[in-house]
Amino acid sequence: MEFLNPNFLYLLVVLVLLMLSKIVFFSKRNASLQVSNIEALKLFFNKGALFKIFVLNSLFFIALSLLIIALARPRISSSDKIVTVDVVDIILVLDTSSSMLAEDFKPNRLEAVKQAAQDFIKNRNGDRIGLLVFGKETFIQCPLTVDYSVLNNLLTEVTVIERKYDGTAIGIAIANAINRLRANDSKSKVIILLSDGSNNSGAIDPISAAKMADEYNIRIYTIGAGTRQAVTYIPDRGYIRNEIDEDTLKKIAVETGGKYFRAIDKESLSDVYQEINDLEKSEITVDYFIQYRYLKKKVNHEGQLYNRAQKSYLSNNGTVPPPYFLYRNMGFDYRLSYPFSRFSRLEGGINYNYYMDFQKGALYLHK
Repeated sequence: MEFLNPNFLYLLVVLVLLMLSKIVFFSKRNASLQVSNIEALKLFFNKGALFKIFVLNSLFFIALSLLIIALARPRISSSDKIVTVDVVDIILVLDTSSSMLAEDFKPNRLEAVKQAAQDFIKNRNGDRIGLLVFGKETFIQCPLTVDYSVLNNLLTEVTVIERKYDGTAIGIAIANAINRLRANDSKSKVIILLSDGSNNSGAIDPISAAKMADEYNIRIYTIGAGTRQAVTYIPDRGYIRNEIDEDTLKKIAVETGGKYFRAIDKESLSDVYQEINDLEKSEITVDYFIQYRYLKKKVNHEGQLYNRAQKSYLSNNGTVPPPYFLYRNMGFDYRLSYPFSRFSRLEGGINYNYYMDFQKGALYLHK
């Protein structure tokens, strides 16, 4: 809830101060005539009258408070929002040559990469992500999609490429990824290329492919996966040399405005994908449309409630206008008014004004 005219609420503070000042004023006010004993006081007031005075006094200040709140115009707002997301189109390019079975990452390089890639996908929101695998040839495992469950399932099925396609064609892999991204109208296009070797297949030079990517405003992040040891063990093949062409991977990243990362174990590989995730954030624009609903019925109801309460204290003849009401006791008519510590006694055509001191238990006659 909020208020259209919140400045009116400051009047509530004024109202509270007014109440306190009246209490202090009438508690300290001196009078010229004091009733001799409490018994005489009881002739003028009984418990029922005091209770009515208290109730009417309370209703008066409640009504003023509600009036002030009504002037402030309370309202409830309901908002609709339109979310515009500038998505990032991302192609994950994974080396699936036989060297990815090396066990320097646990359980092996390929499985570690798949796990890190799945974690990366989990952290994206609304981006279109595709998957391309390569060896000597390239294969699109999953086109660009926002269905991450399908993407993860297809990523899980990735295995080392068949022996006849074994090799590392980085240039062709980049070129085919560009072909998937170049016609898209997204503001940000990204290729994340991971390899554990050097370009040894294909007719396209990796640097030439990187220059082509730059022309289409496609950034390439490159990852070299493998320990810094000279050799690595592969089951059924024995030891092989680690031949990561870091210079080429660095040049590819620099040419396109991306960045090169080196992952030497499973933990650092996860950190690499997390850093790329932080670098490539989707831009979200939110437009709010606010509709206000004013609380008119509630305010009117409170006002009617006050009017009914005020009228219920008027005398039967209804001749005394608000804020006065008549109180009849022991044959005398008392015209009670705000503040309720003051009342008038009509006697012999003469109006006597009295003030009540509830703390001292005394009644004073005002001259």
